[in-house]
Formats: sequence, C-alpha cells, structure tokens
Amino acid sequence: MSELSGYRPNVGVVLFHPDGRVWLGRRRGAPGPYNWQFPQGGIDDGEDFETAARRELTEETGAVTVSYLARTEGWITYDFPPNMGGSKAWRGFKGQKQVWFAYRFDGDDAEFDLAAHHEPEFDTWRWGWLAETPGLIVPFKRAAYEQVVTAFADLAAPWPQAGQ
Repeated sequence: MSELSGYRPNVGVVLFHPDGRVWLGRRRGAPGPYNWQFPQGGIDDGEDFETAARRELTEETGAVTVSYLARTEGWITYDFPPNMGGSKAWRGFKGQKQVWFAYRFDGDDAEFDLAAHHEPEFDTWRWGWLAETPGLIVPFKRAAYEQVVTAFADLAAPWPQAGQ
C-alpha cells in the first residue's frame, strides 16, 4: 500500500494575470485572517488531472479563457487538522495529495462569476502576489503553498517590497 493511499487525490490551480499577479479567492464563511486561497478540488473517477483542474477552475471562478503554462510533478500533500469537519468527501482521508496547474488568464475580469457553481467556494476575489499566498492560507496548508510558490516562481511578477 502506498504511503499516500490515505490522501484524497486533488488538483489546484494558480491563475496568472498577464502582468504576473495571481487570482485569490476568499473562502466563503471562513474566519479570517487566513481565508484566501487558490481554486482546488477533487478529481472525479476516470478524470485526468488537467481536465479536473480546468473543471474546478470554471466551477469555482467562472473562468474559461485560459492558457496552460505549467504543472507540478508528483504530489504535494497536506494533512487535515484533527478537528476538521466539512465535506463528506474528506471523511476517511488523512489529508489531500495535489497536482497543481498554472494557467494564464486571457479573458476579461467580467468573466469571473463566483456563483457559477451550485455551491460557491468564494465570496470575493482579487489579484495578488504569488509570494504572499503562504501567509494568506490556513496554517495547515501553508507548507503546500510554499511548494507551489517555489514551483511557479518563474511565472510570477516580483512582490513589491515595502516602500515601493
């Protein structure tokens, strides 16, 4: 049995603005301050990774006008905290194992529709900096986001330093 067999297969998406910033959604109903994240979700039976990534992106953001940039190799994992409730899909899993995709957004911001899915994940969104994302995500996902930042750093705009 694989050491990752207790992890739910999942995909994540970093959506890059043409200027190098990234799309961030604020989790609906999540207490702050660590409530901003990228779109992510489970892989349906028989679904390949990229199809799952594009589906999750569209369901959670409404975005469809995107171009493939890159993906991570292997799995990036995180463990659920012991007191995690939430979705029935998570029950019985230690955490999630993820493959991450980077896409460039080629549309207009009006394309974003957070209510596109029957169960909206986010209540608002903004463009931000890839480098800031580990500090915006819930602590149990932070190490995974640090790996994503490293994997896609060459696609991102530099994060402005204080005073710039």
